[in-house]
Amino acid sequence: MDVSFSAFIQTVFSSPSLLITVLLTLGVIFVNGWTDAPNAIATCITTRCIGARAAILGSAVFNFLGVLIMTQINSSVASTISNMVDFGGNTHEALIALCAALFSIVVYSVGASFFGIPTSESHSLIAGLTGAAIAIHSGLEGVNMDEWVKVLYGLVLSLLLGFASGWIICKLLTILCSSLDRRKTNGFFRWAQIFGAAAMSFMHGAQDGQKFIGVLFLGIAFSNGQSNVLGATIPIWLMILCSTVMGLGTSVGGEKIIKSVGMDMVKLEKYQGFAADLSAAACLLISSLGGIPVSTTHTKTSAIMGVGAVRRLSAINFGVVKDMMLTWIFTFPGCGLISFVMAKLFMIFF
Repeated sequence: MDVSFSAFIQTVFSSPSLLITVLLTLGVIFVNGWTDAPNAIATCITTRCIGARAAILGSAVFNFLGVLIMTQINSSVASTISNMVDFGGNTHEALIALCAALFSIVVYSVGASFFGIPTSESHSLIAGLTGAAIAIHSGLEGVNMDEWVKVLYGLVLSLLLGFASGWIICKLLTILCSSLDRRKTNGFFRWAQIFGAAAMSFMHGAQDGQKFIGVLFLGIAFSNGQSNVLGATIPIWLMILCSTVMGLGTSVGGEKIIKSVGMDMVKLEKYQGFAADLSAAACLLISSLGGIPVSTTHTKTSAIMGVGAVRRLSAINFGVVKDMMLTWIFTFPGCGLISFVMAKLFMIFF
């Protein structure tokens, strides 16, 4: 399979299905950088360690680097996404189904926003791919359970490990700094939290960027008559393309998300913000190296809740917990069903 950039450009303009797939994927990556990446810097801004515009631009840079560098070091998350479903041997139908999966993310996100239901692009992507694969095979034969089970691991990791690591790191910092002058520690943790936000942005790019790289790579394979990407190497230009689009999306902003994550959930001090950033980034690193796709939003919010629990459980806004649970309950069947229906329709008409 020729995965050079010149071959990609030629194929895109000769295959309307691939063109739509590329546009939809890049659009979702841009929105992800816009709406999801601000979670990485929310605590840093709300604890007044750095200004919003500087943090957003810095986050854009580190999101770019996270996609680019981590995918070269370990692309197992992208491989998991590419291999978790089988769209069958008919690559034309497979490409159409992939379009349906991406289209379902857009439809579901717009509909969920209208009804006030929280969403996760990561979960929507996984649900959409699964629904389209089931539509192709008219059954579960197209779902690779060995890879799909990693999604279930990710659900547990994003909540339990994020919460536990946030609590442990914050508790250790509380003990270590209990006898120190608060003004001096605040000066240290201001810079430490800026570092933590950079690490969190980097790992957000590593996780979410790889998910969509896997989708684009799958679309390229289908357009070249390949039914899977087993054994293929992700080209550097694809990493640069996805990381650039995510970085541009992050640079647009996301002030409302920053406020809801950094202020509305738990009122944090500088050392607590650092503990949340460090623990969430560590969890994302472990997940990325293990090829486990997780929701970066849920990992960060779980870490913040763990930090808040060090003070007292009542410091946590459990409305956020409810929103996370609603995401899990509605996204998988909701987006999966839309993708299933759209894949069936697209195969009939195209």
